[in-house]
Amino acid sequence: MMRINLVLLVAVVFSALYLVGIQYESRRVFTELDKARADSRRLETEFGRLQVAKREQATSARVEQLAREKLQMRQVTPAITSYVTYSAPVPQASASAAKKGVQ
Repeated sequence: MMRINLVLLVAVVFSALYLVGIQYESRRVFTELDKARADSRRLETEFGRLQVAKREQATSARVEQLAREKLQMRQVTPAITSYVTYSAPVPQASASAAKKGVQ
């Protein structure tokens, strides 16, 4: 009878220690989960803020202002427009024949 009581006592102590360990691990994991959720909320807020900033930077008024200030660009007017004409290159055979006839 004494052996059974001793075995049961050891089993109860082992079970109690195991339960304490599991509860500790559960609390630790829950704390990590809570931190991860807080980080997730923080990152979602920051992402939204960055999306708004991105939209602000891409407005046509801002692009036009940067073009004027940093690149010294200006609006196109007929007074400052330069027209470029295209002349086709002379074929090689004609060029060599023209040289022989000229010389």
